[in-house]
Amino acid sequence: MTESVYSLCFMCSVRCPIRVEVENGQVKWVEGNPHVAGMEGSLCPKGAAGISFQYDDQRVQSPMIREGERGAGQWRKASWDEALDYVADKLKTVIDEHGGHSVVLGERANLATPVSKTFLRAIGSPNHFTHDALCKGSVNSACRSLFGHTDAQMGMDYKNTRHIVLYGRNIFEAVSVKEVNSLMQAIENGAKVTYIDPRVTVTATKAHRYWMIRPGTDLALNYTLMHIILKERLYDTAYVDRWVEGLAELQDFVRSFTPEWGEAETGIPAAEIEALAREISQDKPGVIFHYGYRGAHHVNEIYLRRSILILNALMGSVEAKGGLFFKKGPGEAGGKPARKLVEQEGLPKADKPRFDKVGTPDFPIPDAAHGVPQMLAPAILAEDPYPIKALIINRFDPLKSIPDTNQFKSALEKLDLIVAVDVNYSDLAWYADVILPESTYFERTDGVQQANGLKPQMFLRRQAVGPRYDTREYSVIMQQLAERIGIGQYFPYKTMDDLVNWQLAGTGFTMADFEAKGFVAYGKDQIFWDREAGLKFKTPSGKIEFKSSLLEDAGHASFPDYTPVPAAESGRFRLVVGRVVLHTHVSTQNNPYLHELFPENALWINAAKAAELGIKNDALVEVTSPVGSGVLKAYVTDLIHPEAVFLVHGFGHEAKLAARCYNRGVSDSVLQENITDKVGGSPAFHDTFVTVKAA
Repeated sequence: MTESVYSLCFMCSVRCPIRVEVENGQVKWVEGNPHVAGMEGSLCPKGAAGISFQYDDQRVQSPMIREGERGAGQWRKASWDEALDYVADKLKTVIDEHGGHSVVLGERANLATPVSKTFLRAIGSPNHFTHDALCKGSVNSACRSLFGHTDAQMGMDYKNTRHIVLYGRNIFEAVSVKEVNSLMQAIENGAKVTYIDPRVTVTATKAHRYWMIRPGTDLALNYTLMHIILKERLYDTAYVDRWVEGLAELQDFVRSFTPEWGEAETGIPAAEIEALAREISQDKPGVIFHYGYRGAHHVNEIYLRRSILILNALMGSVEAKGGLFFKKGPGEAGGKPARKLVEQEGLPKADKPRFDKVGTPDFPIPDAAHGVPQMLAPAILAEDPYPIKALIINRFDPLKSIPDTNQFKSALEKLDLIVAVDVNYSDLAWYADVILPESTYFERTDGVQQANGLKPQMFLRRQAVGPRYDTREYSVIMQQLAERIGIGQYFPYKTMDDLVNWQLAGTGFTMADFEAKGFVAYGKDQIFWDREAGLKFKTPSGKIEFKSSLLEDAGHASFPDYTPVPAAESGRFRLVVGRVVLHTHVSTQNNPYLHELFPENALWINAAKAAELGIKNDALVEVTSPVGSGVLKAYVTDLIHPEAVFLVHGFGHEAKLAARCYNRGVSDSVLQENITDKVGGSPAFHDTFVTVKAA
């Protein structure tokens, strides 16, 4: 018998709605949810490879307890009771001796994140962080500095845009299916795409305009665009007069950033920069300067992301059709959102600072909801602000995602307990004391997804098949662990159905309402705010703050002096990293289908520079940074700027039980120095310089 189950993909963090076809308890087919506009049944390669993931015999199959040295790969299988008792006993010892704040929990942000935060608050720890901060901590900070809203509370109306400018946002490879389909529809309707990147990507080949910018100079380009827009009064004067605070200060600041100056800094001809400013102003307000998904390149990242958002504001594209919008929640449509465990009355709050000092005078701007993960290793090693003794990681691999892997390994040695909750043998799991195997997204129901947007909705990931191995849902694992350490009262459920029903209480919806299409909607019509009188900025002024009270009150300038980007020294290259359509971060390299299509990374290097170094295409090269090195093949090409080299993120895995991807390629995290945007919070992934030589 065949049945359809509507659910949500989890091969990446986008959570595309899917229809799963099940026959005799087996997943036979998966496709995009045909009831969701923008999906129309389509999936990216990662989503299509979900079935391969489901039936992969190299994923974690049972609880595992380490017997040898950390990282030695010596394990024994354990029952769930033994493994959970082991973790609970260790946690209780750590909490009794060092306090609940000595426990840190990090994860790839997911539908169970409120469960994680509840667990930590119940033990008195403020130390929760997510991978989101590594991608877009400074984007979040930039959005709040201008609008008072976070980046997660904003969206882009791709379908109706008339011109989109992308700064290294390789949208046709880092695929969000609905976004890509919507943008393709806009292009078919005449929209233009401008793409800016030191490397020719798939998106560059689809763009109407491509600029191979000098790496690190995007901010200079934007200041030049602002100079032209303000000097020639190309901006939306009525909108800016009504909604912007600090225009005069911006005008004074960009006065010296002429097109000629911009050309010298970026390598882009002055006339071309002028042409873009004039062209895009003709299409306002239905234009998008894309503020980025991964905003983690340089130490001045928050100012780059602010500059992009300021350009949108100058075009009047904020809360405009075809531009940016603020996501509307159920309250805008007269409804109520799903409940969250972390919002329960009586749940304690930690009285200690976070490990990364976010929210203190030392680090006031970043969002404590996500933290600053790259500060974890330094905090452990220095025991500042206090000793950290236990680390729980859910579906995330800091050894492959946080800069300076060797530093992080040193920090792990100081911990009394490392627990990995994962579906894969990640490198962090390989170093853990206990691995608790999570069921796949096909094998579990998850908490409700509150999908705010122009039309607020709720989605539900429903279990399609039973667990293939001895695995459990993360939310159930944490509930069972909570009971063992005496905080079970904050987890009012035994099963996932219990949790979902608890969440839905008071919303007017039940689990049965999701069966027909996989989602429920609060209303039929898109909700835009009134641009004349009804925009709802959360800044102290109630306006878009070019001169930011968030920054200024924290002692940071809204418009700091621009520091020119020097050319790389002879023989050195700026390391640039990115993604391909076939892989998600560091979690899919061992997938049988995806591994076959893209088994390892190579080092992109400019052909002229390679010739100077005597490097041939496909030859092995050694790449060395101040913190690490690796050997891999060279990809010699004209499609990258001479000052940069490029690596696809996510390779160089050390966990031997992930046998397909073991020791394939080089990890960018091994090479990257742990450098941080000290204002916005993101790591500076592109501020490491490397040398390259024939191996």
